[in-house]
Order: sequence, then structure tokens, then C-alpha cells
Amino acid sequence: MNKVHLVLVIHSHQPVGNFDAILEKIYQQSYLPFLQHLARHPGVRMGLHYTGPLLEWLDAHHPEFMEELCKLAARGQVEIIGGGFYEPIMISIPPRDQAAQFKRMSDYIVRRFGRAPSGAWLAERVWEPQLPAAFEAAKINYTLLDDVHFQAAGIELEDLFGYYIAEDRGAKVNVIPGLKSLRYLVPFRGIDEILAYLRGVAERHPNGMAAMGDDNEKFGAWPGTYDHCYRDGWLEKFFAALEENADWLVTTPPGEYLAQHPPLGRAALPAASYTELMEWVLPTPARNQMAKVGSEFGGRPEVMRFLRGGIWRGFLCKYPEANLLHKKMLRVSRKIGGVRAGALGRAAAEKLESAKTHLLRAQCNDAYWHGVFGGVYAPHLRTELWRELIRAECIVESLGAVRAQSVHGERFDFDADGAEEIYLTSPNFAALLKPNDGATVAALDFRSEAVALINSLQRRPETYHARVAEAVHGETGGVASIHDQIRAKESGLADRLRYDRWPRNAFRLLLFPNGKTYSDYDAIRLDESAAFAAGVYSAKKSSGGEVACELKAPLEIASGYVGPALKVTKDFLFAPTDAGFRIRCRLGLKDVGQSPRSLLQFQAGLEIVINLLAPNAADRYFEVGAHEGLSRHPLNWGGESAAPVIRAVDEWQNVAVRIDAPGAAKFWTVPIDTVSESEEGFERVYQGSQIMAVWPIEFAPGGEWSTELFVDVTNAKA
Repeated sequence: MNKVHLVLVIHSHQPVGNFDAILEKIYQQSYLPFLQHLARHPGVRMGLHYTGPLLEWLDAHHPEFMEELCKLAARGQVEIIGGGFYEPIMISIPPRDQAAQFKRMSDYIVRRFGRAPSGAWLAERVWEPQLPAAFEAAKINYTLLDDVHFQAAGIELEDLFGYYIAEDRGAKVNVIPGLKSLRYLVPFRGIDEILAYLRGVAERHPNGMAAMGDDNEKFGAWPGTYDHCYRDGWLEKFFAALEENADWLVTTPPGEYLAQHPPLGRAALPAASYTELMEWVLPTPARNQMAKVGSEFGGRPEVMRFLRGGIWRGFLCKYPEANLLHKKMLRVSRKIGGVRAGALGRAAAEKLESAKTHLLRAQCNDAYWHGVFGGVYAPHLRTELWRELIRAECIVESLGAVRAQSVHGERFDFDADGAEEIYLTSPNFAALLKPNDGATVAALDFRSEAVALINSLQRRPETYHARVAEAVHGETGGVASIHDQIRAKESGLADRLRYDRWPRNAFRLLLFPNGKTYSDYDAIRLDESAAFAAGVYSAKKSSGGEVACELKAPLEIASGYVGPALKVTKDFLFAPTDAGFRIRCRLGLKDVGQSPRSLLQFQAGLEIVINLLAPNAADRYFEVGAHEGLSRHPLNWGGESAAPVIRAVDEWQNVAVRIDAPGAAKFWTVPIDTVSESEEGFERVYQGSQIMAVWPIEFAPGGEWSTELFVDVTNAKA
């Protein structure tokens, strides 16, 4: 009988910032039982990849697991595979950081397992043609990609039972095709069906290779798979079947197979990832169209092989919040790269190494994109990366020239959107002001506690929102790939869908008609003036912590009302304080129209956005009112409250934000809830709160009006 080599690469990953309780749950459901089953079947050999954040957690919480893994590696049953230590999307980070990520993983594997890795897992299989140079420089011999990468290069499916060489300007890396057919068979189909598939491969490709790279979490952590894999015994039966058929079905670690077999040839692979990711990355209208095309031609593989979506970089266009985080990461990387390490003393050199670690941790991929996993929609993951970048930036700034407590201002295109932003820093805070988006503040860091205070998410239409109403709440009673399930973590999510007109920045000015109420604000139907909410303001002055912005435009609102031409001024003062920092926003409106008019009446709101993460935690809350009338509410509270003061407190992060709006009539506070997709189904996620101070406006033709709003940020506890 002809033989075939089954090359399995099982990938285990948990992102930086994930909760210990979640890691422990997945450890018990997936990582531990999988390794225990593997240890009982020494004839089953494979490659295992664990990412750095998970390895660090396992070292700290389950050293006995690491000991068992070392035993399996020592006896040659398991090949430990490398990669970027903190699981970055390699094409998204600078070359020096690519090298650092590879080296950190290689050094760890040598230290723990005694042998440098010959292969590397590529996060999300995000490939671009320039990557061979990074692999070769890191002494990486191979990586695993998906069969769609090869089909996109014109290689037939029947020619993917071996490996190829990818090359860029002479730099080479071997690339193994992971078969989608195997990914969808294992572990969701019967053992006999899988063996029949592999027998067919052996007959058509004697001594060839059938490779699969996939997530360990699908063996126990995905919905329904724990019972299927362990209680119902699927994995035990699968491993036993592999051993029983070892006369023709040889399980071979990837490095070993490559060492014993020549490549099939060269492959010029385009930028690609796995099929689902290339669909997720598309803007929602294009994704909807692609789904229709896929439905129409789903039965024609000769067409489907040429149907691809976008490339991973598109997520940075689709989600500006991810782009802002990414550009902050690149800025911090440049700052660190600009430090002359050789000129530092020992203590400073140690600080620099600490900053590098914070930076590399902030490159963990999960919070930069979104698919069937929460990703950028998960605020705790975004928050942890922001926290790492704040720490890294503060450290590297401390290594430079000593600056007083004054505010340092820069004007440049921070987020690569073609317009200049104003970036203000002091030892107490960092703030990013966007004149081209309503003169709003897009990022605000409380540096002493490494807290990103805004860090919210615009609610936008997603393709899967059309399926939210169909989702089943609770168990479905079956096992399937997470790509094929429609579940919901709670009922009634379709009623929670909201779509914001503007990004969730702070200090956005909303001018809207009289008669509008809190319920209109909650439902996003204020009919506010687009020009003043999100128009391009001119920055008339920027010096130290002072920024003066101005815009002239007609007062046009969505319902059709056209008022006079107004000049709006926003004068900011960002100032450190002994306890933290203060922002003063002085707001001015002036009628600069030419024709006579009657009395002008409307409402003005200045919106602050704050995300303190845990909407129901007892140590995170709003305080409204004063003195004996003071009341406390959880962060997911929404409602109208009396002005002029409202306070948001996070005792866990040790930060308090006080908003003081003298002369305001009231505050409207609305929780920002998104409905997003995750591996456990559709879920509602708290993305912070929008708190708007509201003033009634009334002045005669040619008149003017002004007010001030103060935001004070301090520690919650002394």
C-alpha cells in the first residue's frame, strides 16, 4: 500500500490582556486534555506551536504542563515550532521588531526545550511577498500557509501534497500548504471519512504529504467541541486510528518531512490569508456583495478558487480605532529605535529593554482586527495594548532630555489619514487632537496609571448584523466549526443595534433643534449639524498646552433646518496638575450671517467619551448630583442628570474623571454598546459611555454665546 505523511501543526494562542479565568477555562477544556491524549499515543507525532503570551502564562500557572511538553519534545514525538513571540501580524511591524519577535521566541525555545526551532507559525497566515527576507534573517526554514495562498498563485489543489520555496530577491523560505479540506474534516467529521480522504491522497500522491495547520482551541474550547472530542471520545479514536494505520499513514513533524523530501518547486505567492479573513476584512457593502457572489457560485470550485477578498491591511482602513492603535505602536517603535543603546548606562539600558518588551507585547495581533473572534471589539484587549504602549512611551521619553512639567506639542499626521493632528504630551498625560474631525480628542492617556481614557468604538453596520435576529440563544445540541454556527449569548440583541454618525471621540460639538430629548440622543436621532460635529476646523493657535480651533459654516441639520452662518471656536487648555491633569474647553458661538433674522433658538451639546471597561463592577461607577443628593450608578447606566458636575470613577485602574459644565442645563449619559461576533456567538459589549452636557441656546441676530467645560483627571484613591 502507498504511504502518505500526515503533517499536523497545532497552534495554541491566547492574546495579551486576556483574563486569567478565560485562560484557565481553555486550558482545562483544550490544552491539557489534548496534550494528555497525545502523551498516551506515542505513535502520533506532530508540530506544536504555543505563542509567547500563552507560554508565559503556562510557566506561571501550570509548570507541570510545561514539564510534560518538554518530555514529548525530548522523545521526538513533538516538534516545537517558533514564530513571533507575542504573535504579531508580521507584515504590520517594522523589520527590527520582526527580528526581535523571532529572536525572543527562538531564545525561549532553546532555553526551555534545548533546540532552536526550524519553523515558524505565521499569525493568521497573513502572507506578503516580502516576508522571505524576514524568515531567512531569523534562520527560519519553513512556515505553513493555507491552500488558498497557492491556488491564488495558479497552483492546482492536486499539486499541494508537498511543499514549495517562496523567494524574494534571493531570500528564501519553504512554505507548506495547509489543506482547507482537512481543517473542515478534523475534528468535525467521522474517523472513517477522514481515513478515506487520506487513503485517496496516498493513492494519488505516494509518499506525499497532507498537511493541516489549525487551532488547538477547536479541540475542546469551541462551542460543543469538549463533549465531542473528549466525553464522546473523538480525539481518542482519531489518535488510535492514526496508530493502527501507521503502515500507510505516517504522522510526521513538519521539519522532519522537509529534511527528508525535496520541494515540489518554487511558488510566487500573492498577499493573502485564509479565506474567511479575506472576507471579513472587506468593507461591509463589499462583503455583502461577495457573500452573494459566493452563494451564486458556491457549487463551482473552478470559479471559487479565483474568488478572494481583501488583504489584512484593510482592517486598518475598516476600523480607524485599530489604525490609531497601530500608528501609536509604530510611533513608539520609532522612538525606541532612535535611542542610542550603546550610550546608556546600565540602569538606563535596563529601562530600554523594559520599553522594548512593552512594545513587543503591544504588537499582539488580536485587537487590531475582527472576524469570528471579538478582536478589535474586545475593549479589554485594546486596553491592554494601549497600556503597554503608554508604558513604553513614558519609559523611552524618560531616557531623553529631562523636561519640566510643561506640555510638549507636535503637529504631524499621526494616523496617516492625510491630515495633521496635534499631539500633546507631558509627564501626566498624552492627548491627540484632530482638527479635521470636529476638533475632537481621539486619544487621551492618564500616564501615571497607564490608562487610555477614551478607547471606545464607533458602532457601525457589520455584515453579520443581518443574522442577529436568527441567532439561537443557548445550546444548539450539535458540533460544528465556529464559521458555521449562528448563536447568541443573550436574547434581544437585534433591538440593541445602533449605528453612530461619528467616531467616538471626546469634545464633539452637537448643535441640534429644540424639542430633542434624551431618548433621541440614545437612539441617535438628534439631527445635529454635521458641519460643526465633524467638520474640518482650522487650528489657529497651538502653543504648549493651548490649542485654538475655529470653523465657520451654516447651521444645517439633518431634518432640513437651515440656520444662520455661525462661527464656532473651541479653545483648549491642557494643563498638568498636582493630582493629574485638567482640560479646559472654552466654547464660543457667534452669528456671522448677513441677512436679518428673528431670535435664534436651538440646543448645544459637548460630548465626552470615557471607557472604564467594566460596566457592572462595584468599583467602577458614575457619581451624579451633589452633597445629600449624590447618587451612584454602574457604568452601564444611562439617563438624564442635573448639571453641572458628573464624575466617573474606576477604583481598579485608580482613575477618576470629573466633568464640570457650568451653566449647562443637564447631562445625558448613554452607554455605548456594540453587537459583535465572537467564537461563542453574537454578544453585546460595553465600549464606554458618552456623556453630553446640554445647554439651551438663544440669541438675537448677530449675537454670540460662550461657555466652558472642564475635565479633571486624578487618581481615584490617594
